[in-house]
Amino acid sequence: MPENPDSPLTPEEPREEVVRVARDLIRFDTTNWGGGRSRGEREAAEYVGAYLADLGLRPQYYEPIERRTNVAARVRGKNPDKPALVVHGHLDVVPAIAEDWSVDPFAGEIRDGMLWGRGAVDMKNMDAMILTSVADILRSGDQPERDLVLTFFADEENGGVEGSALVVRDRPSWFDGATEAISEVGGYSIAVANRRAYLLQVGEKALVWIRLVARTRGGHGSRFHPVNAVTILSEAVARLGRASWPVTLTPTTRALLDGLRGLGASADGDDPDALADAAGPASGFLKSSWRTTTNPTGLTAGYKHNVIPDRAEATIDVRVLPGTEDVALEEIRELVGPDVEIETVVRDIGLETPFEGALVEAMVGALGAHDPGVPVLPYLLAGGTDNKALSRLGITGYGFAPLRLPVDFDFTGMFHGTDERVPLDALEFGKRVLTDLLRTY
Repeated sequence: MPENPDSPLTPEEPREEVVRVARDLIRFDTTNWGGGRSRGEREAAEYVGAYLADLGLRPQYYEPIERRTNVAARVRGKNPDKPALVVHGHLDVVPAIAEDWSVDPFAGEIRDGMLWGRGAVDMKNMDAMILTSVADILRSGDQPERDLVLTFFADEENGGVEGSALVVRDRPSWFDGATEAISEVGGYSIAVANRRAYLLQVGEKALVWIRLVARTRGGHGSRFHPVNAVTILSEAVARLGRASWPVTLTPTTRALLDGLRGLGASADGDDPDALADAAGPASGFLKSSWRTTTNPTGLTAGYKHNVIPDRAEATIDVRVLPGTEDVALEEIRELVGPDVEIETVVRDIGLETPFEGALVEAMVGALGAHDPGVPVLPYLLAGGTDNKALSRLGITGYGFAPLRLPVDFDFTGMFHGTDERVPLDALEFGKRVLTDLLRTY
């Protein structure tokens, strides 16, 4: 398999192929800054394509925008009458500020029983699990039960606008016959009241990325200037960032809370946030699944210390419960006030699917076969995945990247975090679970 030649070899060699492939993928710097600025996606896609070709598959590439490369291959199943299953990942990652890390974020370093690097959790771990699970099946001379559509997208970290959205629009034939999909951010373990449980993602919040803009007259920094774009914007950002959004439960989050209670979580008055606290490091992910969040993520204004700018901007990451986008935007308009414009940068739908059906039972069963007796709970992802784009083709998506994690490991904190890493034995566990699922479902 081709490797990124610019990354040094690490002294500790991985024991399993899934770790080697995840390490190789991390060594491709596929940073996506958003707004069409990215690197490395073509090279990573070519690596994936070469791996698939070595398995006897016929990879197809689609590059609607130069170097924003998507790759897919279909694995023929034993039973062509069954609907195909899409198994997908993304190859891009968010930026990593190297000086803030303990390791080179793109070296794929292995130490302390973990694989370190940008993408180790989001989501080159799952990409490697997909590739090596299919390899195990095909190298044994077997086939999956049904057709698998393996797809690796570009641009997911920018909402998929230059990745999955264009693939679904221009290459829908890739997904002919598919009705369901699995991808990232589900199937991982948490600890609740000293008991392990797995979270299976059956939905995700809607995505609304907005830009706030304040415009006033500029001038010299020394003059009396009470109407200042920076001040107006800052006050609006503070109101929005500190807003306390109410708890609103959906069928998924109600079922999750019932499951937490069943595991021994308790709270006065059954307060959802207090129940979530029993999940330890995962509580932040859970708390954000039953309320709107409006997090400021960027500020831009001015170009010189003694010049009052005539424009100030802020970016806000808004995530809302499925179907509440318009109501949330109206409330945001009231919060920021009449002197601040709101521009919608990216908007995409939310999803929610019942925690039932043959695929759900198969995922729960696959986890149970490798970790017997451990409960599996449904949850609503606060973030988003490329399942949003696939839903436009009528494909129902789930998050299932199985990982059995140490009790004290802050897995959810690894997403877009510094020193991102994943335990090697969790990767190996996940590959075994995923292999069984793909072989039999």
